[in-house]
Amino acid sequence: MSSEGRLAVAGVLAGAASMACASAFVGSAPHASSSQSLRASAGSAKTATVPTAGASASGLAAGLVGTAGMVQMAKMAKNRKRTRVPRFQQAPRQAAVAERKTDLSGALPDCPATIWNAEDIDVQNLPAIKQTAPLIIDAAELGDELKKGTEKEWFLSQREKIMKQLQDHGAIWFRNFESTKDAEGFRAFYEALQLNPCLDPIHTSGLRAMEVQKHAVYEAVNKPSLAQHFVGLHNESTFVKTATYGAFVCFEPASEGGGEFFIADGAKIVNDLDKDVLKRIYENKVRISVSNLDLNFLSGLPDGFREQVSDYLQDLILKVVAPKFEMDLEMVFGADQSNPYRLQAIEHAQPPINKHPVTGQPVWFCNLHNHSRYLRDRRPCTVPEVGMTDVYSGDLSTIPYDDVRHINEVCERNLVTMPMKKGDVVLLDNYRVLHGRNTFKGDRKHAVTWFESCGEQLQREDSNKDKPDDFMNTLINKTLV
Repeated sequence: MSSEGRLAVAGVLAGAASMACASAFVGSAPHASSSQSLRASAGSAKTATVPTAGASASGLAAGLVGTAGMVQMAKMAKNRKRTRVPRFQQAPRQAAVAERKTDLSGALPDCPATIWNAEDIDVQNLPAIKQTAPLIIDAAELGDELKKGTEKEWFLSQREKIMKQLQDHGAIWFRNFESTKDAEGFRAFYEALQLNPCLDPIHTSGLRAMEVQKHAVYEAVNKPSLAQHFVGLHNESTFVKTATYGAFVCFEPASEGGGEFFIADGAKIVNDLDKDVLKRIYENKVRISVSNLDLNFLSGLPDGFREQVSDYLQDLILKVVAPKFEMDLEMVFGADQSNPYRLQAIEHAQPPINKHPVTGQPVWFCNLHNHSRYLRDRRPCTVPEVGMTDVYSGDLSTIPYDDVRHINEVCERNLVTMPMKKGDVVLLDNYRVLHGRNTFKGDRKHAVTWFESCGEQLQREDSNKDKPDDFMNTLINKTLV
């Protein structure tokens, strides 16, 4: 998940904390929801693994984000377990692509569930990498091949070859094409390849706006408030949801420089890591903290009452956040050992390596490069403390800094910077290739569309009831820049 997504979680958590604190002192008695699965962890954590309805925010001055989050909770008063299984296809079917001019606003299916296949990976004997990312397809070098028809016709005729190349390389950089310089042409590109768009994995977070809703085009971290924030390598994924493919397009490069898009091949990263480091982190797993809430007022409460209020806040904030983000969050006090009253929202323990759902190739499938506090403190970062992330071992112990430095070195050794020009598109396999963005100055307009599958659209039961609505996304992006 990108930094702006984690920051959105932090914003809602902060609002939830404000409301929870208010509730704790206006007569609300601590209680547990019968519809939510909660468990204590070492006496200091609460966990939710099943999405349920949250509490109402009426009458509480929690600030814009908190209030919006609570209104959204009221709109989500039902269980939203996903039962469908996403499907990969190695190449699209031969059937002709029909012209589709429908408005996609509100019509996109939810992001597919993450496909985990991380058991029994022999890290000492990983298969060799034959080809890596990116493959470059330059319109200027196609010559007569492209002049035979329109660019859309060329994409249609080449779709099977292109999707096979994507599987082989993990990412393709399309350069110097004219038709992809606006949202309508970009949509024609991805429809010619029979890519089926879906919602972002954290669509309800609110900080990634729908740039052009009718064409399913999201903003790609262009906000001025995040311009000087370095977005490290990450898959667009949570423990729960992962987009299958992504297509990033440049509509306007940064007007005053910077903002380069970059990628790294997860298959190369996992192969290049020191085998002892890789084995250690694979066996220990990782957990990502998405927010810090410093509830220092708890220190002034009398013994007994302090513990009661702490437990109540853990439960109440968890009930607000867990159903919204479906990230299997756990609320833990003092995990980073900097403050016993710091409440952190921490994701489920997950393997840093995954097998690609189609090829079976082991890949680095972990956002440590983006979310490690140790690394963030050493590069440009404009995220406030409440949104600062961190990465722990599965037991919440600190990952050795020597290991973090080594992982960072290998990630950046495999990083490929792509100074995209207007109309350039980078199509990537989100399970294999990680992506990020450099800092920039001025105005920048890059966009992205996420895809659930290629070929025939997935068949699912009652898809409209299965997806989150657009309330928070719309509200937040009207108020934040």
